[in-house]
Amino acid sequence: MKPKVRAVLFDLDGTFADTAPDLAAALNHVRATRDLAPLPLEVLRPQASHGSVGLLQVGMAITPESPDFAALRQIFLQHYSDNICVHTTLFDGIAELINQLEARDIVWGIVTNKPQRFTVPLMQALGYATRAGCLISGDTCTHAKPHPEPMHKACATINIAAANCLYLGDDQRDMQAANAVSMRGIIAGYGYVGEDCSVANWLAQGSVSTPLELLNFLT
Repeated sequence: MKPKVRAVLFDLDGTFADTAPDLAAALNHVRATRDLAPLPLEVLRPQASHGSVGLLQVGMAITPESPDFAALRQIFLQHYSDNICVHTTLFDGIAELINQLEARDIVWGIVTNKPQRFTVPLMQALGYATRAGCLISGDTCTHAKPHPEPMHKACATINIAAANCLYLGDDQRDMQAANAVSMRGIIAGYGYVGEDCSVANWLAQGSVSTPLELLNFLT
């Protein structure tokens, strides 16, 4: 018999909120500083879960080892900070899912690799910062996902064992982090899962094509 679900933890980008439009806008702002034409959102969306590193690699063909990386990343981050919730929205069904969780007295929270300087303002802008049981960012702990430390921090913050939590995420590192603490990991198939991803190798406990399908895993 599976342990009772007492909490649901969410990845942020590509799982809780569709942040790709504002992240893509920041990348295209960087491109504009180099007189490059903007890239379409559909090209950049699959990289949104990989943050500035992934977006700059695709949009500017550079890596952290490149001489221009630090300067271009700073331009990216400043633009994103100034425009963090212009086009970002909750994924369809997330608001209803949160209402359902709260009605059932199931705690929910965020565990993301997004730095705190972006996580908190974004959640505030979306109107969910004070409703979350925890907001664990990429720099809350010494290590970020897929390291288990953020998952342990979340469980300690909400005072609920990992075995009694579900974790919903759209990246392999999300499932790796969940597995590392024996937490059930569910793939958010509606998120930024690339077509080239071999999700069968992610060792998830299930997947959903809409947020509300997660309710099927609560019993």
